[in-house]
Amino acid sequence: MANHSDDFIDISSSDDVRKVYGKERQVQPKRKGKGLVRRIVVLVLSMVMLLVGTGLVYYYNVLDRMTFKELEPKAVTPTSNTKESTSVSVASGGATLLSSDNVLNILLFGQDSPASEEDHGRSDTTILLSIDNVNKKLKLTSFQRDTYVSIPGHGDHKINSAFTFGGERLSIDTIETNFGIKVDKYATVDFSSFRQVIEALGGVDIELTLEEIKYINAQIDVNNQTDVTQFLTYDETKEKQMVHLDGYQALWYARNRGEESLGGNPEYSFSGDDWDRTSRQRNLIETIVKSLREKSSLTELVSIANKIGPLVTTNLKKGDITFLVSNIMTYIGYDMEELSLPTLNTWRYGTTPDGQSVIAIHDWDTVRKDVAKFIYEDSVSGGSSSSNSATTAQ
Repeated sequence: MANHSDDFIDISSSDDVRKVYGKERQVQPKRKGKGLVRRIVVLVLSMVMLLVGTGLVYYYNVLDRMTFKELEPKAVTPTSNTKESTSVSVASGGATLLSSDNVLNILLFGQDSPASEEDHGRSDTTILLSIDNVNKKLKLTSFQRDTYVSIPGHGDHKINSAFTFGGERLSIDTIETNFGIKVDKYATVDFSSFRQVIEALGGVDIELTLEEIKYINAQIDVNNQTDVTQFLTYDETKEKQMVHLDGYQALWYARNRGEESLGGNPEYSFSGDDWDRTSRQRNLIETIVKSLREKSSLTELVSIANKIGPLVTTNLKKGDITFLVSNIMTYIGYDMEELSLPTLNTWRYGTTPDGQSVIAIHDWDTVRKDVAKFIYEDSVSGGSSSSNSATTAQ
């Protein structure tokens, strides 16, 4: 079984480092009368190095608190087709994966807490975060959990079944096999940890509709959570309003896809579907990034990372994380764009042999082109007929 770890983008390497340390030492002529100045400079530099060294010790303690888990070798072996600033063709269900040295694709999973070590739990949230260093953008691609796909070794199922069958490894294989986009890394947070992540951020200020606020309050009521959180206050006369969400409230917002007679109470009926739910999840991520952009310094971001680190499982290497953190102020300044898959006019509702309602894609070629154009833009040939905006249910 082939191991394609060599296809991963090594974001920790840098030619600049080699240039700095590869320079030949220049011999300078001695200058008289500079002894005192030299000693002062050496003293200042020593103090700076001491402070930097202390900071590095703290930072590496942060890294040591994170959970690192490498993936098993691939169950399928598509080849990686890496192109840089050139035109590439989109494979129609072939064995070619599109990737670029200028784009890092990280698959984000929101996981139901597993019942045991052998149980992978379920992934109700699957979002691909693409860091596009060419176009200076952060891109969020959502996959509807009811999308009917081919899961390697398991036949046709809803896409979120891949996580249940084989965790992150099989989910990544499924995304790559069906959509033709190479996944470089992953990060997983379970829902109990998600609440703690929001708390570590100090909560989140976000604009919600009146119905979204009432949905959160209804879930708090039905689940008897008033001992750990509180009901949101709101103005009945305003259709939209700013609220501050704690971890419990934010989780209900992110999982909201509507409900009829929630908890058996007909007064707790809310419209919505999975398209609305994934849109809320992307909106929450974008709101958090905007908040960090406006309020946080690098020191504050490292402090937040110290709190969040232990809650995340990832195969990002320490060098990768170091590189990302060192450039975090640049990344959170990037524009943000979003896409929901499958795209417009490429799918219909269907039913499985056992009676489950699914999203059945009938135009895979267009879906693959849509996601390729969204992530890689002008590097991909063969434009799509669909819009790259978030898809809504038809």
